[in-house]
This record gives sequence, structure tokens and C-alpha cells, in this order.
Amino acid sequence: MFRRLPFFRPALVTLGVLAAGPALAASFEFVPAPQIDLNRVYRIDKVTGEVTSCQYGLREGGGIGQTLCFGPGEGAAAQAPGEYGLVASRHTREAGVFRVNYRTGEMSICYVQVKDEVVVCTPQANPTAGGAGEAPTTGPAPGRAGPSATPPQGGRP
Repeated sequence: MFRRLPFFRPALVTLGVLAAGPALAASFEFVPAPQIDLNRVYRIDKVTGEVTSCQYGLREGGGIGQTLCFGPGEGAAAQAPGEYGLVASRHTREAGVFRVNYRTGEMSICYVQVKDEVVVCTPQANPTAGGAGEAPTTGPAPGRAGPSATPPQGGRP
């Protein structure tokens, strides 16, 4: 019959791991908006940085409701390939999330622009060596945002 050769086993194991690699890699990451009274979840493509969002919406006349999704708008479309993720602040009134590039350290803020029904993101920025960021500051004190840097998020039926 067949004689087992020891060098075939490692080769088969290696082929099995390589074949399972793409199946094990996650393409998307999901993060809820930190605003405690908003049922919105953001999604990011971990390679391209494209950001979208969905939330629950009530149906007129009752029923079980519907899923409302917002596609990528200005700044939220695919970026240069990288290793992207989403980080929600701990600010309970904040409707947006931070898009981070773990390879470059760049960050931008993404939120749903309800009027246009799209997700928008600020340009990516990276703090300089001196500690001052490239992004302009907002709010009453330099480097400090007001109560919420994200525009108010009106309810959507």
C-alpha cells in the first residue's frame, strides 16, 4: 500500500492554514455610536477605511420597524489601503465615532449627516511631533470641543 512520508504532513498543515487564512480574517468592524439614546451602529472596511452606518427606524403605521442605512459621503469613502478601525468616545452625547489608521496613527471623525442621509468624515489628521494636531480646534478653548463636536442628530422616522 502507501508508505507515509513525514515531509507530507507539514506541507498539508501549511496548505490548510493558508487556505483558511482569508476565511478567518474579518473584513469589517462594527462599533455603536456612544450617544446613549441613539441606536446607531457604524461599520468600517478594515482595509479601505470606508465607513457606513445603520440604525433602527420606526415604520409609519406601526409594524416591526425597519433598518435605515447611510452610505459613505464626503470623506467616508475608501481611503488609501491601511489597517483601519473605529473607536467610540466615552462622551454620552456624541453621535460620531473616530476612524483610526493603526499603521499611520491618523484619525478622523465620522458621523451621519441626517439631512443628506450619508456618513461623512473629516480629513484624516495626525498630531505633529510638537503635540499640536493638524486639524483645527473647535469650541471655547483651544483643543477643547464644545459639548458635542458632532452636529445635532434629529430623529428620523
